[in-house]
Amino acid sequence: MRLSTAISGGLLLAACLLATGASAQTGGSEGLSPTLSAIKNRHTVRLGYRESSPPFSFLDQSGRPIGYSLELCEAIVEEIGVEVDDPDLKIDYVKVTSDDRIDAVLQNKIDLECGSTTANAERGKRVAFSPLMFVAGTKLMVPKASKVQSLTDLKGKTVVVTKGTTNEQAIQAADKKSSLGLNIVTSPDHEQSYQMLVDGKADAFATDDILLSGLIARHKAQDKFRVTGDYLSYDPYGIMFRKGEPQLTAVVDRTFRKLGSNRDLVPLYNKWFTARLPTGERLNVPISLQLEEAFKAMDDSASANN
Repeated sequence: MRLSTAISGGLLLAACLLATGASAQTGGSEGLSPTLSAIKNRHTVRLGYRESSPPFSFLDQSGRPIGYSLELCEAIVEEIGVEVDDPDLKIDYVKVTSDDRIDAVLQNKIDLECGSTTANAERGKRVAFSPLMFVAGTKLMVPKASKVQSLTDLKGKTVVVTKGTTNEQAIQAADKKSSLGLNIVTSPDHEQSYQMLVDGKADAFATDDILLSGLIARHKAQDKFRVTGDYLSYDPYGIMFRKGEPQLTAVVDRTFRKLGSNRDLVPLYNKWFTARLPTGERLNVPISLQLEEAFKAMDDSASANN
C-alpha cells in the first residue's frame, strides 16, 4: 500500500501548502488572532469530523467521533490551550461532509477540520493546512468477481465518487483524457458511495486507496470487494483551518514538531493503521517511506541533529 516513489516529488507541493497563512492578521482580544481569541472567549474548540472516513475520522459503536485525524486535532487543542492560557478547553465535535468541509472552515463553523482532506494548490488559496499527516491516491473499489483491473476497463460504465473530493476531479480528468464515456455519479459521503457499489448501482467506487481499504475492513467485506487500478491522483492529507492567522498556523506547526520530537507520530500512525481499531477491524497498512521521512523532518530534538 505504498505510493510509487514517482510521486514523492509531490511532497514539495505539500510542503509549500503545509500550514500556509496569509501575512495579514487582525488581532483579537489580548493580542490573540481572531480564531484563538474566539476559542478563549468560548472556552471551546470546534472540531469538524467525518462519519465514514476510517481510520482518519469516523464513529465508534457508541456514535462517538474517533480516529487518527481527530487524535492529531486533540493534540492541537492542547497546544491551543497553552497559547490562550486555558488548559481546560472543551471540544465541540461538529459533523462535516466532503462537500461542506471547506465552507465550514471559511464560514467559521469549525476551528479545525479533522478528516481526510487533501492539501492542494487550489484549496491552499482559500484555507491553511497542517504539516503532512498522510499520503494517499485515487484508486478503485470493485466487486471481487469483477474483471476490472484499471479505469480503462470501465469504459462506458458507472463510477461513483463522493461529491466535493479531489477524486471526483481525478476521475473526470481521466475520463476526458482517455475518452472512456464513463457515467460518473456522486453521493454525499463515502458511506453512501460504498452503499451504491453494494447495491449494484455502480460498477466501481473511486476514492483514496486508504479510505477504500478502511471501508472494506469496517464492513468486513474482504470477500466481496477489492481495491485495484493505478494511482489516478496524488493526495497529501493535512488538518485544515482558517488562512491568514500566522499565530494559529504557528500553534498547529508547533504541535506537529512536538509530536515529531517526542517520537509520537509513528506510534500514533501505527495505532490507527496497523493495530486493531477500537471498532475491531485491522487495516495492516505500514507507514510509507514518504510519510516516515516527513515525520523525521518534524523532529527538532537535539538527538535528531547529532
